Amino acid sequence: MLFRHAVCLAGLVAAAWAEDWPQWRGPHRDGVATGFIEPKTWPEKLQLKWKVEVGEGHSSPVVADGRIYMHTRQGEREVVSCLRPEDGTPIWQQAYTAPYTMNPAAAGHGKGVKSTPVVAGGRIYTFGINGTLSCFDAKTGKPQWRKEFGSPDFGVAMSPVVDGGLVIAHVGNNKQGALTAFDGATGAQKWSWAGDGPAYASPIVVELGGTRQVVTQSRSNIVGVSADTGELLWRIPYTTDYDQNIVTPALYHDTLIFSGIGNPAIGVKLLKRGSAWATETVWQNKDLSMYMSSPVVSGDLLFGLSTRKRGQLVCLNPATGATLWKSEGRLADSAAIVSAGSVLLLLTTDADLIVFRRSDKAFEQLRKYSVASSPTWAHPVILGHGILIKDGTTLALWDIP
Repeated sequence: MLFRHAVCLAGLVAAAWAEDWPQWRGPHRDGVATGFIEPKTWPEKLQLKWKVEVGEGHSSPVVADGRIYMHTRQGEREVVSCLRPEDGTPIWQQAYTAPYTMNPAAAGHGKGVKSTPVVAGGRIYTFGINGTLSCFDAKTGKPQWRKEFGSPDFGVAMSPVVDGGLVIAHVGNNKQGALTAFDGATGAQKWSWAGDGPAYASPIVVELGGTRQVVTQSRSNIVGVSADTGELLWRIPYTTDYDQNIVTPALYHDTLIFSGIGNPAIGVKLLKRGSAWATETVWQNKDLSMYMSSPVVSGDLLFGLSTRKRGQLVCLNPATGATLWKSEGRLADSAAIVSAGSVLLLLTTDADLIVFRRSDKAFEQLRKYSVASSPTWAHPVILGHGILIKDGTTLALWDIP
């Protein structure tokens, strides 16, 4: 009887964590939770399953093969942790010394890690705030390789991506940086584009015009480079105040969507004539000017948090850029958005988790939950019935009854 109970419990845990969330913004790097099971009725309160101290930082948790991984700061060290999903206890930890002096303009964000790790091919790759790019064995935590680079003004915030066995990161500082691909197993450099220094945006990998390409915002540009060779395919000059290009691009069919503080959201299509590439801005919308929050495409709708009116949720038609609705203002200074079936979840930096209906008519809030006692800058992880929330120093698992 006890054996049967243990087997059932193990089965329930495995089912709850069957869906991986191995990188920044989820399985496909787009803020879409594919394995979420929406409750028939949203409860008045979520159930806290466990909460553990993990360290400082805005790095998001990631989940792969039934394990949780975190990259945080503890004192003057950066710590990589592998945790059990049942209770948050460590399976293994690795740490290395990582001294760092904050730019005074960003002191409020602390010295903690801002870049989210990526797990692929049995390895976890982390990118520290001071530019330390590391690889560990995901099962044992054994270090595989490490490289040291500088960092831009406000510390490393871009999250690496893995594609075709290559780890791609924008390394270096303001004056000398390069979007670079490394061999995932050895760390050997495979290609590099050194046309601009890093900003704070995380790249996506897409196939457009018959070419697989890495698309990102660099310090002063939006660029697309060949995922195989690093060759620059196209470039759009793009700047924001204090060189704070932060927003992760979104893709709707063949339209790339970008934004930045003080700039309108834009829809861009790529044109290829022979071997030459060109870009065409097919729409722009001043209602949606994003700063640190990245947009999400959900079905045929685009959702983003605008800086206008001190935090206003905006829904657009991603094909035309037309505004469909805007929420009231003062919703949040910044927020992470996740599409989960017929609903979206918005985690504000004030630790409010807002559930709203996917609709092209109006902002329809279903529930609002308080999920932490300190600011929540890290992106949430949505899996099955569970939601992982990282606040200032802790990681918590909330269950939806």
